[in-house]
Amino acid sequence: MNPADEVLDIVDENDEVVGQATRGEATARGLRHRCAFIEARDGAGRLFVHRRTATKLVFPSHYDMFVGGVVGAGESYDEAALREAEEELGVSGLPRPTPLFKFLYEGDGHSWWSYVYEVRCELPVRPQREEVAWHTFLTDSELSERLPDWTWVPDGLETYHRLRDFRAGSPGAGS
Repeated sequence: MNPADEVLDIVDENDEVVGQATRGEATARGLRHRCAFIEARDGAGRLFVHRRTATKLVFPSHYDMFVGGVVGAGESYDEAALREAEEELGVSGLPRPTPLFKFLYEGDGHSWWSYVYEVRCELPVRPQREEVAWHTFLTDSELSERLPDWTWVPDGLETYHRLRDFRAGSPGAGS
């Protein structure tokens, strides 16, 4: 199936379902929907970082420090987090990602409820070619060095900062 044809639940400012639309329509019209963001670390604690393919509907060829994606119609955040992490990392048998917090992302005509998770992936990864053009595992300091130089997906960058604040105990990191 073409990703643009995937059916999503459209939600309001309180994350309540108000309708459904295809992913392509939701993107084109800026309809609020749901996404899962998963921070994936390897056995050494390094973070999975990748560059999205040029064919992605949103933020093509941008770098991201999260795996994840849209939550399908009728799917829970938890179900989407596990599905998306296994798909993008190219593994099966991944432990269920741990939910951390949720926030409303709004930027550049896009709006989605974003549930943030973390998972440890000690399996060899084989990222999905349709989603991931390049990947590596970076230490936190290596990632910090690249933040100013690489073109990051804006929602992932905001999520990264909120996750850092959440771990530091700062207010406003999530809801």
